Amino acid sequence: MTSTVTKAASATQARDVQVFPIGTDTLALRSRSWNRLRFEVEYALERGTTANSYIIRGEKTALIDPPGGTFTEIYLAKLKELSTPNGSSQQGDFFGRLWAQVRWVTQETIDVDQFGFNLKQLDYLILGHVNPNRAETLDVLLKLVPDLTIVCSNAGAAVLKTNLPDRELKLEIIKNSETQTLDLGKGHQLQFVPTPTPRWPGSLLTYDARTRILFSDKFFGAHRCGEAGFDEDAAGLREDRRYYYDCLMAAHVRQVNAALEKIKPLGARMYAPDHGPIARYGVQELMQSYENWGKQQQTNTEMVAVLYASAYGNTATIGDAIARGITKAGVQVESINCEAATTEEIQAAADKCDGFIIGSPTLGGHAPTQIQAALGLMLSTVPKDKPVGVFGSFGWSGEAIDLLQDKLRDAGYSFGFEPIKVKFKPTAATLKTCEEAGTDFAQGLKKAKKAKARRQGTTKLGGSQITPTEQAMGRIVGSLCILTAQQGEVSSGMLASWVSQATFTPPGLTVAVAKDRAVESLLYTKNSFVLNVLPEDNYQGLMKHFLKPFGPGEDRFADVETEEADNGGPILKDALSYLECEVENRMECGDHWVIYAVVKNGQVLQQNVKTALHHRKSGRTY
Repeated sequence: MTSTVTKAASATQARDVQVFPIGTDTLALRSRSWNRLRFEVEYALERGTTANSYIIRGEKTALIDPPGGTFTEIYLAKLKELSTPNGSSQQGDFFGRLWAQVRWVTQETIDVDQFGFNLKQLDYLILGHVNPNRAETLDVLLKLVPDLTIVCSNAGAAVLKTNLPDRELKLEIIKNSETQTLDLGKGHQLQFVPTPTPRWPGSLLTYDARTRILFSDKFFGAHRCGEAGFDEDAAGLREDRRYYYDCLMAAHVRQVNAALEKIKPLGARMYAPDHGPIARYGVQELMQSYENWGKQQQTNTEMVAVLYASAYGNTATIGDAIARGITKAGVQVESINCEAATTEEIQAAADKCDGFIIGSPTLGGHAPTQIQAALGLMLSTVPKDKPVGVFGSFGWSGEAIDLLQDKLRDAGYSFGFEPIKVKFKPTAATLKTCEEAGTDFAQGLKKAKKAKARRQGTTKLGGSQITPTEQAMGRIVGSLCILTAQQGEVSSGMLASWVSQATFTPPGLTVAVAKDRAVESLLYTKNSFVLNVLPEDNYQGLMKHFLKPFGPGEDRFADVETEEADNGGPILKDALSYLECEVENRMECGDHWVIYAVVKNGQVLQQNVKTALHHRKSGRTY
């Protein structure tokens, strides 16, 4: 796909806007950044992102999902360029370049003048979701086109009024209980599909019957920036899309699955999300992946309720990171936005949860009324032997978090992690700590539940009888290693014995990493790590150090002598040898990820010393 900017220009400019046709009378405008931009957990792979917007030009014109404030200036400049007067040589040349591609995209021949976009004559602005980040762009856009009709949900309208209090808004409200359409003319009959989730109560998808394109808002996205506008490399995008799902969708699996049931009957041939490449080649595979990932979440027997309110989005971001850690450990999450949830929904979560975590901002020295009401309901419903947690963000004080903690402690609950208090926006290191806290919470819950079942005699003790198969599996011997990784201010490490050389050319190895390991989040494609091989005669100290439980955010390398490898990872000075590795691929295998990495560099630190080996009696445990 030809871009409106060159690759060279992209390298020198951190941001730009890519424009190309994706269907009849339909343009995509992809505001691109090769930088991470934000610190939400879903951006943690640091592969850049795109904020996708779309224009449909029938007899009337609709603009879908303009980007947030990061892109306001360059996005509106591009809109003005697109809306030069009809018949001008500039517009003719520009659209001539675009529509030259349209036969390949839609198999139709389209006259340049058919599009005829004019910013001043924009009729509708369709918002798939509304957040404060978009207010800057919307404010400027409404100054340029004051009579613009905004199509959004009830929840979206409420956010708009809060963030644009001085603007008179022409609103077309789409209600969750009704099927509503908008006829733009020339066959572009738009159908609106409400898909509310706790994170985005106002989520609204838009389907164009003529082009069969589903403008899918947060669904089917990925945070990856590149030249490809479509998903030509659908297989290569799978990791990014899975990570995006795990961060943003897994905690809302019930609502996400309900949304998928609404989407499937539409028969869309293309998914146009707010972030990442447009799905044109792998639509069916992407739908199937969402369904499979959802089924995985729903097979988990334990469930944690994560309740929150979020004034500026920071508390919700912390909640997302905690939920990500919980789901990594094989526990289901029921995420509840107390500002949008009904009493019945909160009561249902309280009745079935195995523990709960509650988060709040501090507003005027207090927790919001919705959080106080939710806390009262949980205190009266959830038994005191179930674990709890508290988190929140604040600007100048954190009284709300202290209030939640005190009430839960006074009621006799035990805490699965120390209360998390974040001033202003969380950093990457803070979000990693939150993720680890969620994993610790889930692991502790599962252990406590198993111990309780054993005491009550409802499960077999199971530790004494080892099957012949398990005995045979235990005879597989592996070298004892410490895997270490560093990304920015985030570092981690683990003891690894399921390691094997995998290839000669290039030199490569595999290592199995349990899904709930903290270091797993640092082992995605193109990430680097160091494999430190331990010596036979002096491995006990390092082994004991990395076997001990670490608290969320705790420094794994305190009191350990290290030096920095060329790839930035920690080399353990007492290791027998080390290998600097780059992740080439990863495969999901049951309760582990198998990481294949290419070895870039290595060195033996102790000559004439043998490798420490790990001998097991059973394949049931490490």
